[in-house]
Amino acid sequence: MSAPPLRAHGLGRSYDGYIALGSFTLEVPAGELVALIGPNGAGKTTFLNLAAGLLEPTAGRIEIAGEVPGSIEARRALSYLPDTPVFYEDLSVAEHLEYVAALHGAEDPAARIDELIGRLGLDGWEDALGAELSKGMKQKASIALALVRPFEVLLADEPLDGLDPPSRQVLFDLLAETQTAGAAIVVSTHRPDVIAAADRCVAIRDGRLAYDGKPDPAVLEEVFDPSELEGA
Repeated sequence: MSAPPLRAHGLGRSYDGYIALGSFTLEVPAGELVALIGPNGAGKTTFLNLAAGLLEPTAGRIEIAGEVPGSIEARRALSYLPDTPVFYEDLSVAEHLEYVAALHGAEDPAARIDELIGRLGLDGWEDALGAELSKGMKQKASIALALVRPFEVLLADEPLDGLDPPSRQVLFDLLAETQTAGAAIVVSTHRPDVIAAADRCVAIRDGRLAYDGKPDPAVLEEVFDPSELEGA
């Protein structure tokens, strides 16, 4: 059996004595969707940033497809959908998609770009710059950028924020297809519908693992006050 594409053991990150994430251990096998939950400041985004290679751990280790986060090999294996979309100022939506697809060697990129534009409701916005997009359209374009390329691990930080209900359903469908294709997925979320759709729920509280198991509402209510998650 091949090793899980995302593995963290004893992972930690501290700032001047403050522990943002402490001794965190997690493995996500291929084809599994994990909902990462916890109140604000729990350590969810810290973990995602460590996995994406945007932060260096101060303890433990993490691997993406067996490689160190931030390395060329890990970047090739991982796609990251951040909570705040980021775009090049001088590239249109279509140029962003073409660039990312080409950079990562996507097969038949034109067809995949057309599919994502159509399904995410980006028709007519292909020539728009990032600054010209509304919050919802920026989120749709960011989702398209994350999914236009091949990857083994997908990290998504609150990906449904800013989306209307039809677009949320499209994203659920795309995530299900991504699972079927064999990717490991970690979605940071406070939404009950995402948690219910996940194979597994991982809860962080005060930088520590608080729960790891099936997304059972009764169990989760023992770990968290529902109001903590609703606004997280």
